[in-house]
Amino acid sequence: MTKKYQFSAVFLLFYFLGFAQEKAIDTVYIFDSQLKNSKKFHKIENLDEADLLKNSTNLSEVLRFQSPVYIKENGRGMVSSPSFRGTSAQQTAFIWNGININSIFLGQGDINNLNLLGYDQLEIKSGGGSVIYGSGAIGGSIHMNNELAFNKGFKTSFFAEGGSYNTFNSFLKSSYSNDHLSVKVSGNFVKSDNDYEVPEKKYLNLNGEYNNRTFNIGVAYKIDPKSTISWQTQIYDGVQHYPVYSEDFTKTKYFSDTFRSLVSWDFKAKKLQNSFKLAYLEDEFQYFDHIENPKSSGGTANIYLAKNDFNYILNDKIAFNIIGEYQLNTAEGFQSGIKSVTRNAGSFAGLLRWNPSERLYFEAGIKKDLVEKITTPVLFSFSGKMKVNSWWNSVLNLSKNFRYPSFNDLYWQPGGNLNLKSETSHQAELGNNFKYGAFKLNVTPFYIQIKDMIRWLPNTKGIWSPTNTNKVESYGVESQFDFEKSFGKNKTQFSLGYVFTHSKNRETHRFLAYVPQHKIYGNASYRYDFLEIFVQGMFNGLTYTSDEEKQKDAIKSYFVSNSGVNITLFKHYQIGFKVNNIFDEIYETTAFYPLPKRNYSANLLINF
Repeated sequence: MTKKYQFSAVFLLFYFLGFAQEKAIDTVYIFDSQLKNSKKFHKIENLDEADLLKNSTNLSEVLRFQSPVYIKENGRGMVSSPSFRGTSAQQTAFIWNGININSIFLGQGDINNLNLLGYDQLEIKSGGGSVIYGSGAIGGSIHMNNELAFNKGFKTSFFAEGGSYNTFNSFLKSSYSNDHLSVKVSGNFVKSDNDYEVPEKKYLNLNGEYNNRTFNIGVAYKIDPKSTISWQTQIYDGVQHYPVYSEDFTKTKYFSDTFRSLVSWDFKAKKLQNSFKLAYLEDEFQYFDHIENPKSSGGTANIYLAKNDFNYILNDKIAFNIIGEYQLNTAEGFQSGIKSVTRNAGSFAGLLRWNPSERLYFEAGIKKDLVEKITTPVLFSFSGKMKVNSWWNSVLNLSKNFRYPSFNDLYWQPGGNLNLKSETSHQAELGNNFKYGAFKLNVTPFYIQIKDMIRWLPNTKGIWSPTNTNKVESYGVESQFDFEKSFGKNKTQFSLGYVFTHSKNRETHRFLAYVPQHKIYGNASYRYDFLEIFVQGMFNGLTYTSDEEKQKDAIKSYFVSNSGVNITLFKHYQIGFKVNNIFDEIYETTAFYPLPKRNYSANLLINF
């Protein structure tokens, strides 16, 4: 696809311009302005570039070790899906710069086809968010953000990493900005033979190689102090070979191509703020049931989107927010029974924010989606925050969220079901945030009830077909303890999270598959001057692999730990070494697909 390389000349230009003096930061332009409001009420894990590079293999690794999300991965770098608070991958929203990018074919995102190093920051938000972010934001949302700074001059970063299984990972990022113009370009390349072995399981990851490329360009221009126009584009293509158990099995592969482009006009005055966005998203996939043969199935999806976010500040206590969105979805499948289909979808949301005193803050929202040929519920959200005292804030969140059927659910042949209803959920959480000096503690009990869950099951003719069936109840608690302290040339950071999840089918009274009751994750680092040492750990409890709740088929509990060291040389250079799975643990997140035992990597980071 030639469009993937149309900006290469610009990319090279900024690479050579990047080696120059850095100026002080003036302002930073962020594309997802609503996320800032969410942080007042929700615990949101913010991971910057330094955090991402500690798990640079893929996005699955980052979420596994640095978030409360459970990751179900069919082998390293393969198909991967998340579970927030006992919900499914389809009930997780992936948000790119404020735009929902879940596949309109599958209704979800494949984590390992969402390139990790194409973003400036990653933010993980637990809990429902359909009033703001639409279909699928039931269990939580994963926000992949790019930002543009003004008045910062030239800056360039280069990262290269080599590791076990002939793995190579790299990115190059360069930017320039002055008072009015900001430009950033970046590129990323990843490849791996991925031929790891787990002898104890008699497993060799045959046909497990993968590679992918990403290119990003972002431009923002300040027309005047109140108005900014911006453009953000991402191009991605990747190849995954799916593992087989022996050379006798037929080898398969999967191609994925993505093009995303977003234009925004933002106006900010004292009383009035408005953000108008236009976006075009294109996803293309091809599946090969034999790697030497032509593709056996595939499809292309296109989303044309317009969104306006209007905010009026009445006074220092009350603000009104109105959000309108329109989408035209088109798709065409290959060997799937999906011909040329289109869908019009729109939504209107209103939010009221009220700050009656320094100790109280409230937000209430209501939303109605209008989706062609699909009945959708009226959604609501309510959040209230109270500052109990100087060291304790308490937050109540209530919401109704939903997911409407995907194109595969409706039109796949054989099996598609045009009579499906939207999934709906009601949920509540009570967040408690404690802070004392350098110590922080968040404890959030939650409750989620879902009805009309869409599941693919055999019908009376023996054909797998989606139907509204399960009622699911999930409750538990998310907690996280953080400590950060700097003294002289020393800096210490420590974070420990624990998640308890009790998620059951209300009709069968059995636990849902691939939802562990217990997850513990922790990260610790110590830096002295030029030297940093970090350690990560992650424990998952017993995990059932089917709805039958069979102990013998369940994934046993496991603990995995990583450790690394980074050394800064001459201010601009950093070399790093990392050991993954230090204790050589044998573990898997999906039945029959073990993940690698102990493995190693070394990297170089250059900042100018």
